[in-house]
Amino acid sequence: MKTSCREFRVLDGGLGSELELRGADVSGPLWSAAVVEERPEVVAAVHRAYFEAGAECVAAASYQISRAGYRELGRTDAEADRALARAVEVACQVRDEAPERRLAAASLGPYGAVLHNGAEYHGNYEIGYEELVRFHRERIAVAAGTDADVLALETIPSLGEARAIVEALEGFPELPVWMSFVCRDGQTVVHGEPLVACAREAMQVPGLVGVGVNCTAPRFVAEAIAELKAAGVPRVMVYPNLGEGWDAVNRCWMGTADARGFGELAAGWFAGGADVVGGCCRTRPEHIREVGLALGR
Repeated sequence: MKTSCREFRVLDGGLGSELELRGADVSGPLWSAAVVEERPEVVAAVHRAYFEAGAECVAAASYQISRAGYRELGRTDAEADRALARAVEVACQVRDEAPERRLAAASLGPYGAVLHNGAEYHGNYEIGYEELVRFHRERIAVAAGTDADVLALETIPSLGEARAIVEALEGFPELPVWMSFVCRDGQTVVHGEPLVACAREAMQVPGLVGVGVNCTAPRFVAEAIAELKAAGVPRVMVYPNLGEGWDAVNRCWMGTADARGFGELAAGWFAGGADVVGGCCRTRPEHIREVGLALGR
């Protein structure tokens, strides 16, 4: 992985939901990882669409890939590591094909994402702290060996998992990293700790690029920005979902997705102190195009 990361303002949007809209099957336990293995050209097409819409950085389809997840299916650690590296490679290849300078992030989700039962949205795990550190360290080591520009540790649900990630990163002081939390309101992560405390934990990372919130309802973002600024975060990143609810039992989204005015919201977030804006679940290239327009691009 590169040891420095140039500045960017616009992130991409939802990956898994966009893959599904393009006909890919993300219903299995490997989620988008299965698409990387079976139809990498579809993943590449989504990355390309976000770049064309104005995103300056795309996140690889590596979010849910882990040794633990592959073992559950009777597959090997080596296969898991290759899949993670391959997902990042696809994003880097599209980055390198872009006519303008763009970035690719190696995305790593929380332990709860591997459980594929919605646990990342509450953070209550039946796993010890040292095991959690090991889980993250294994994946970070693989991502560090790729050509990604930055490591994105996303949808972190708790202060405890943030601490485990910070410890796991101790052996990788030169990696450019951003950490992003999932919140239940504008002040609190979904496990119940203050966002400010989580942000301050994240700020111990030597190569920190930014701290933010993702997969959080848009109505909470403005307050979350204020909390992150109060914590002293030097570079605030926000990439909310569209405000729908996820039914983990039936594996579907509930509610009405109101995409109208996403650009207006983005303009308000930039004005409120956000340095980087993008989208998470259910946002699409057209939403990211509006984010760019909010910056006058």
